[in-house]
Amino acid sequence: MNSFREDLASLLDENLYRLLMTPPMFFIGALTILPLIFMICMAFTNYSKIDNHLVLFDWVGLDNFATLFDSNSILGSTFWSVLIWTLVWAVFATFTNYIFGMILALLINRKETKAKGFWRFCFVLSSAVPMFVSLLIMRTMLQPNGAVNVLLRSLGIIAQDASLPFFTDPTWARVTVIVINIWVGVPYTLMPAYGRSAKHSQRAV
Repeated sequence: MNSFREDLASLLDENLYRLLMTPPMFFIGALTILPLIFMICMAFTNYSKIDNHLVLFDWVGLDNFATLFDSNSILGSTFWSVLIWTLVWAVFATFTNYIFGMILALLINRKETKAKGFWRFCFVLSSAVPMFVSLLIMRTMLQPNGAVNVLLRSLGIIAQDASLPFFTDPTWARVTVIVINIWVGVPYTLMPAYGRSAKHSQRAV
């Protein structure tokens, strides 16, 4: 049997991986697993901001879930609308970025495509610029008097005193978020996809 001092010495030698893995495992348990367990347990109670439930709350079992799946209740109608939008966002946020990134990589890597470096630069520029800077620029461009609405007015697509409600209308806001996500996310798929397509092309040659 090793002594306590020998066990401590082994943590700096053959058991060093255990020592290095201890802090990450601790923070994962404290910041991820425990809050998740707490939230799951809280779903079976009447914990809320109504009355004194923040101080005293009861175990209600599956009553919350019965209300949640009741489309006639306020909570149920809100839940289903949020769930549908979440699924739509998940599909568009992953599917469109992957498909468009693959298509652009194949188009740029074609033998007939000229100035491949220029096209790669154009599409990768949005990922090279810090994300918060890109989003601030897009926010400014989509304002009622931003560059996009001003351009549409000058082209006669919309009336001179009108503007597209990119941020005020829920449908327009969702479409705007999806389009911005495509613009920002496609380059991250384009770069590895272009590398793989170029590698396969070299092998074919």
